[in-house]
Amino acid sequence: MLLIWPEVAFAHTAVEAASARDAGVSAVDAFGALLLALVAVAYGVGQWRLAQRARVRRKRFSACFWAGWVTLAFALGPPLDAWSSVSFAAHMAQHELMMLVAAPLLVVARPLGTLVWGLPNSVGALLTSRALRRIGGWLAVPIVAWILHAAVLWGWHVPSAFEAGLHSVTVHWLQHASFFGAAVIYWWSVFSSSAGAERKGLALVSVFTTAIHTAVLGMLLTFSTRVWYPTYARTQNAWGLTAVEDQQLGGLIMWVPGGTVFIVAALAVAALWLKQSELRTARG
Repeated sequence: MLLIWPEVAFAHTAVEAASARDAGVSAVDAFGALLLALVAVAYGVGQWRLAQRARVRRKRFSACFWAGWVTLAFALGPPLDAWSSVSFAAHMAQHELMMLVAAPLLVVARPLGTLVWGLPNSVGALLTSRALRRIGGWLAVPIVAWILHAAVLWGWHVPSAFEAGLHSVTVHWLQHASFFGAAVIYWWSVFSSSAGAERKGLALVSVFTTAIHTAVLGMLLTFSTRVWYPTYARTQNAWGLTAVEDQQLGGLIMWVPGGTVFIVAALAVAALWLKQSELRTARG
């Protein structure tokens, strides 16, 4: 009950949470829940059809998909979504879960083929069309994915842009969609199974440089002594932190756990690169 209705546990934030719901958060939750449910159903149906047809179960890929799906549902659902309206740290945790946990898990799961089997033929044909494949191939180029990811991350943390997302349901969802979409494209460029040695090297550089610039943004938030986003200065979060302390905690979440994810990703890419080099040497 505390997870479903956090205002009961944190009575002093009930006014802020209620005003956030009145501003449209409840509608956002319903929309997000519908999208997540549709994706889950499509993947589940596709998984069943493939199992019936091929008699082969891709357990590792399906486990990654459902882990990513659950993470995304947790990030967009209660209580985290309700807390994000009154706490910048909660908002940051929400975005980090979407971009650094859900997105790479879903990319590693390679769900498109399974989803196509679970969707209507017309939608499946659209997703696998030549035009979309070309666009996807261009976006998966490491430098393009890096620029897009960096532009989205820094652009939305500009105070005027972030504040707009706190006061508009449409802008809020545009923010979520761009964060998640840019993250999927970025991790796709990093973990592409068809990438050669040169692309693997570029992916490794991409991960290290992304770790650096995201750490810089996290440090700027952590060491700042003024509130970047005035809306949070007018709210009281559930943990009794001041607005500056809450912002600093959000910066630490981006800086430390986020940096750890990039280090692990860099090691994984390096391991794949070395494995490919060994295979080429063996063939030679």
